This record gives sequence, C-alpha cells and structure tokens, in this order.
Amino acid sequence: QVQLVESGGGLVQAGGSLRLSCVASGITFSMYDMRWYRQAPGEQRELVATITSGGFANYADSVKDRFTISRDNVKNTVYLQMNSLRPDDTAVYYCNAERTRWSRTNAYWGQGTQVTVSS
Repeated sequence: QVQLVESGGGLVQAGGSLRLSCVASGITFSMYDMRWYRQAPGEQRELVATITSGGFANYADSVKDRFTISRDNVKNTVYLQMNSLRPDDTAVYYCNAERTRWSRTNAYWGQGTQVTVSS
C-alpha cells in the first residue's frame, strides 16, 4: 500500500518559516520525482516545487528564493523549507510522487496539510 504522509503545516505570522515533510512508503522512493503542490482559497491548484529522482530542483516563480525543496532517499522523505512567508502563501499543500516508465505514469498524492500565514 502506497502512502504519502505529510507533516509540518500550521499557523505562522508573515515573515516566518515552516518546514513541511512528506514521508513515502510502498514505493521505491529514489525512482520517483517528488513535487509539492498547493491550492489557495479561491485559486486553482498550482505546482510549487519539483525535485527529480536525480536531485534536480525547480520552483514556481512566486516562491523562488524563498522556498527550498530537498529529499532524503535514506529516509524516503521530501521536504519543503518555506521562508519569508506571506499571506498569499496560505493554502493546502499536497505532496506528489510520480514515475514514468515506458510512457506510463504512476502518480500518488498525500492528504494535504494546511499552511496559514497571518498578516
């Protein structure tokens, strides 16, 4: 059974920091590209950050220079370090794992964790 279990969300004041974690089980973690998505009130789901199975990271323009995605393949965990948080970072954050082989994609999702940034 595949599970992605998130933690680290909460309430923080503008300018503060949070670190989200997502622990994966039931997959060969090192083979998967890992992503963080978020869905803010009144907005569509958006891709926040990606870290590939090879360790290459990229970010949405809105979070560049503030957020850092990383992974620990020994702990089967992907992290999102969020600094200089703004009220418009308020959203439910979702962990996603994807692997494509022979043109077929397997994708799994976490349950989501709420991040609320107050002004």
